[in-house]
Amino acid sequence: MSNDSKLREDICRFGRSLFERGLTPGSSGNISVKLEDGGWLVTPTNASLGFLDPARLSRLDPSGRFVSGDAPTKEVPLHTALYETRGAARAIVHLHSTHSVALSMLPEIDPRAALPPMTAYYLMKCGATALVPYYRPGDPAVADAIKGLAGKYSSVLLANHGPVVAGDTLEAAVFATEELEETAKLYLLLRGLNPRYLSPEQVTDLVKVFGLTLPEHGHGG
Repeated sequence: MSNDSKLREDICRFGRSLFERGLTPGSSGNISVKLEDGGWLVTPTNASLGFLDPARLSRLDPSGRFVSGDAPTKEVPLHTALYETRGAARAIVHLHSTHSVALSMLPEIDPRAALPPMTAYYLMKCGATALVPYYRPGDPAVADAIKGLAGKYSSVLLANHGPVVAGDTLEAAVFATEELEETAKLYLLLRGLNPRYLSPEQVTDLVKVFGLTLPEHGHGG
């Protein structure tokens, strides 16, 4: 199987898994993966992640122009902005997962760190999560908001919309998105209960041992 064919199958396999577990309903959410030639594959517009056809995925050239397949998701500007600013990104997952969307709507959320340092695996897989203001789906202005983060975040929440997570592989992006959703769920369960978060010393230890790179001010830095 060629690398192109394998990536197509992987997008469909992970998309189906996310859909079947209720992490993105209906025809919401989209996935993209960078190809060896600099172009990328992305899920089509109005396509359910649970019922993707590998042959019908949209193919874009390195500049983000449509080449073949079904018409691409209207969120192409969002993906393009993350690829441009996150040099190591090879895949991006955007979902409408319930708890992450709920988190993005809370008034106390810090745009520089949407979640506190709740668990080690949240920091290890997501780092810190930025919150960007609401834009209508497909609005090109969201790309400017992403570019304004200057590539410091691989994990971003779109207010009243959902998470966008970049990874160095599709698997890494999917796993980080799942970790973000579970951490958002924990935050909502514990909201108002004065939970014990990781201390600055514990965060520093994780950064040292696992070589994490957290944005300045991301978790009290």
